[in-house]
Amino acid sequence: MSKKTVRDIDVNGKRILLRVDFNVPANDAREITDDSRIRMVLPTINFLRQHGAAIIVCSHFGRPGGKVMEQYRLTAVRKRLGELLGLTVIDAGGPTGQWPAKVAAGLRPGQVAMLENLRFDPGEEANDAKFALSLAAMASIYVDDAFGAAHRAHASITGVARHLPAVAGLLMEKELEMLGAVLSSARRPALAVIGGAKVADKIQVLTNLVPKMDTVLIGGGMVSAFLKAKDLSGGKAEVTAEEAEAARRLLAGSKPAVLLPADVVTGDRFAENARAVETLMDRVPPDALVLDIGRQAQRAFAAEIAKAKLIIWNGPVGVFEWHHFADGTQAIAQAIAANRDATTVVGGGSTAEVVEKLGMRNKFTHVSTGGGASLEFLEGKTLPGVAVLLDK
Repeated sequence: MSKKTVRDIDVNGKRILLRVDFNVPANDAREITDDSRIRMVLPTINFLRQHGAAIIVCSHFGRPGGKVMEQYRLTAVRKRLGELLGLTVIDAGGPTGQWPAKVAAGLRPGQVAMLENLRFDPGEEANDAKFALSLAAMASIYVDDAFGAAHRAHASITGVARHLPAVAGLLMEKELEMLGAVLSSARRPALAVIGGAKVADKIQVLTNLVPKMDTVLIGGGMVSAFLKAKDLSGGKAEVTAEEAEAARRLLAGSKPAVLLPADVVTGDRFAENARAVETLMDRVPPDALVLDIGRQAQRAFAAEIAKAKLIIWNGPVGVFEWHHFADGTQAIAQAIAANRDATTVVGGGSTAEVVEKLGMRNKFTHVSTGGGASLEFLEGKTLPGVAVLLDK
């Protein structure tokens, strides 16, 4: 961890602008259906409060497009944060203007206030300098604990850091350490499970991550590209020549071992009620879609997973939302959770959704809060929200 964190600065008596990612799932009644992103920031807030800081929390929520929209207000989020902290989180309004500035100026050590949705102001996503300065004026230190938004060069992520000392929160620190451990591959053997619909979506991850692994297990719709790279039928999935060539290069490398599923589950169409048929890898019908890995593959992949000491999982290996095509992804989750000797990292996004749906979050060493941010980090890209933090 090369960036300064809240542990490296004196926050006593200071006002902290704390950027978080509370873009949590909610139902039509605006009730939070998963508060894990809120819970994961509690250690940072508690640390700051215990060390005498006053905190102004800020986050985006949804895509209101720079306009005030009632369904994207942070009222329920602010209430839930207060329940988890056991205190009243003050409504600071805004996200900018005279009232938020007045609330911030009146905060006492240990108090917590929350601004309204940052994306209600068009200056947030535009990284507007004036908007960034208005946020920065409320505090004397900026703490970024929003890894899930670290790939965005927005005003509250990079703009504010031009005006205030900027350090990482404890969640940001953990994200960088855990995902960094995957890329450094300190523990061996190192294994990656890579799923998803298309090679195109993961090609940069595969290119950057594969050479650092000892074994890579391939699942999901992208299996079709690898089958076509082996001159086998990949079914009726659209695979570009570039995707097939990328898959061919990965298979041709001497390291690591890139393993394809011995069998797959196909469907006659991309639909929840499609007829599920288990077939060997080299017998995929040309008019079928690969929608899951088969039972032989599940057993073989589980055996590889059991031997690993470091595991990164990014992408479901089937259409896990549909009952007939969820077995493979569930088997992968169970196999990784069963390896208690390994450092196990889930790469955010839809993979984190799987873990949450199965109630298995506490079975993994780390479940990333970042979707796009995790992908870009694993691709080897520099994240704007990380780059602006002070170096140790």
